[in-house]
Amino acid sequence: MEQVAEQKKTIAEIWAKRPLIISGPCSAETETQVIETAQRLAATGKVDMMRAGIWKPRTRPGSFEGIGTKGLSWLQKAKELTGIPWAVEVATAKQVEDALHFDVDVLWLGARTTVNPFSVQEIADALRNVDVPVLIKNPINPDLELWIGALERVQKAGVKQIGLIHRGFSSYGNTEYRNAPMWHLAIEMKRRYPDVLMINDPSHIAGRRDILLDIAQKAIDLDFDGLIIESHIDPDNAWSDAKQQITPERLGELIGSIIWRKEEISAGEQHSSMEKMRQQINQLDDELMQLLSQRMKVADKIGNYKKENNITILQTNRWNAILERAFIKGEQLGLSREFITRYFDAVHMESINHQNKVMNS
Repeated sequence: MEQVAEQKKTIAEIWAKRPLIISGPCSAETETQVIETAQRLAATGKVDMMRAGIWKPRTRPGSFEGIGTKGLSWLQKAKELTGIPWAVEVATAKQVEDALHFDVDVLWLGARTTVNPFSVQEIADALRNVDVPVLIKNPINPDLELWIGALERVQKAGVKQIGLIHRGFSSYGNTEYRNAPMWHLAIEMKRRYPDVLMINDPSHIAGRRDILLDIAQKAIDLDFDGLIIESHIDPDNAWSDAKQQITPERLGELIGSIIWRKEEISAGEQHSSMEKMRQQINQLDDELMQLLSQRMKVADKIGNYKKENNITILQTNRWNAILERAFIKGEQLGLSREFITRYFDAVHMESINHQNKVMNS
């Protein structure tokens, strides 16, 4: 009952809470599943808002594509029983209309919607003169302008409360994550829109349970405003995205394991700002290391090809072409020729060492 009483706050008050914790199943499957999930999430005392997919745009046909409009009444009933407000993804004007008919508390635009300005505009038009908060996930592909464009379209519709969800990006060759976090893009959005709510989605970045806590901690260390994590009463048998969902009880443990750092205002704003920048550098360095590792794997493949065809490791003309291209690109990005030379020399030597090992193994 204490949880229900707490959740009688207005949506504006909940929206302003930090950290804001959103959780619930990837998909609403049955009324029993939705209500039991809500009750068990409420019992943790750590969840501010429930999420559930009603309409699920899937990559390929034949997969479970959501229970549809009838699931909205289940979410409405779950709120009546627990007091927890709920959020749902919409991709069309009709879905917006249906969700509003069932008194949805928060709407969100998914990654597949954000990538399409036509779809975003259709939803924005449906939201005119509607007082409901909207969350916008980053587009599938790493295009900051699409994310910004979606934000601006929703803003122009007159929506007052808008937030962003960082759920990672599709990346060719990405193996560690379901969706590469590319933290620098989320950081840039935070820099450009410091007053806009920024939520991290560890579930879609990870794609698996074992690294959820690590991603969540990184997001909190980067001063994200909250988390949206998928939770299911029986994750292994979920109808969609089973590998990345956790039980409500495990969610409570995960939230309790996070180190919640605060800005050290008393120590001076300068120190706090410096710590944020250092965290940004740490994340960028991690991404650079992963990219360099991928580059060396390609170098290994080239080494095998050279070995099979009796080609020398050093290809002078190719190396000169790489450097010239790097000098031009580096100048455009504000990097000195001296730095580019030292950096690529080091990368080149590591690549030669990799190929040497392959050719002499």
